[in-house]
Amino acid sequence: MTTRTFTGILAAVVTPFTAEGEVDLPGIQKQVDHIVGNGIHGLVPGGSTGEFTTMSVEERKQVNAAYVEAAAGRVPVMAGTGALSTAETIELTRHAKESGADAVMIVPPFYGAQPFEELVHHYAAVSEAVDIPIMYYNLPDATGVELTADQFTELAQRTNVTCFKDTGGDAPKFAEILLHRGADIQALNGFDTLTFDALALGAQGGVWGAASVIPALCAELYETLAVKGDLARARELWQKIHPICSFLESHNYASAIKTGVELVGVPAGPARLPVEPLSDEVRREFVELLNAAGVEVAAEAELVGAN
Repeated sequence: MTTRTFTGILAAVVTPFTAEGEVDLPGIQKQVDHIVGNGIHGLVPGGSTGEFTTMSVEERKQVNAAYVEAAAGRVPVMAGTGALSTAETIELTRHAKESGADAVMIVPPFYGAQPFEELVHHYAAVSEAVDIPIMYYNLPDATGVELTADQFTELAQRTNVTCFKDTGGDAPKFAEILLHRGADIQALNGFDTLTFDALALGAQGGVWGAASVIPALCAELYETLAVKGDLARARELWQKIHPICSFLESHNYASAIKTGVELVGVPAGPARLPVEPLSDEVRREFVELLNAAGVEVAAEAELVGAN
């Protein structure tokens, strides 16, 4: 397998839906143009932000392929293909590769935590079936799986897992892997409020839902902190960005991100039930945070929230 290092900010993207709840494929192009046009370095469809657990297999295939097509080679696409069974994970992963995805992101099966050997066998089976780099989606709150640093290393050595998105929030363990296990597995931050910490520590990038809402600020933070090493300016930027990240983590994440993209003028429809829209009061709080960060809010979006 050809290994690949991913750098920069990879946006965890939404799945646009129509008012009737159907997948809005044309809406994907608008999301991609907004995100990529504002300097973001990659796209990760089909993850938690993309509401993959509410979608059929065929819908997931459609969305992953549509994001690849919309990206048109401008940035890499890492398609979410995790599922409850190994067979379905292989089916989605094979389709993602055939559609042109650069890599896939696979969350462990999330209905009952698997023992480590079972987990390795799962990722090994996918690796044997499809030759494509795999990002391990570390999401212990949903999967119940909490790997040690040694287990991350072993997983990478025995499968096509080349990197992991850390949404566990264990900063010391992330640092251990980043600083001492980099020859085996690439550590990418996936916890919004730890973005500054991870980049300052030397992470080459991260998967960030806020990059769908405030892509220009996220791209500027990466360039300032990870590339230029301008700590003073990066702190100024983080003063603007951090309250938004805290807000996103304080509410249903997919619903909050969908509210955010609507507020900045690229609406993606509602989240699917049982997730409900943010209340008007919470929505107004979001508008205030965006205004404080210097982000322009679409007038029509403010009017929707006022009704």
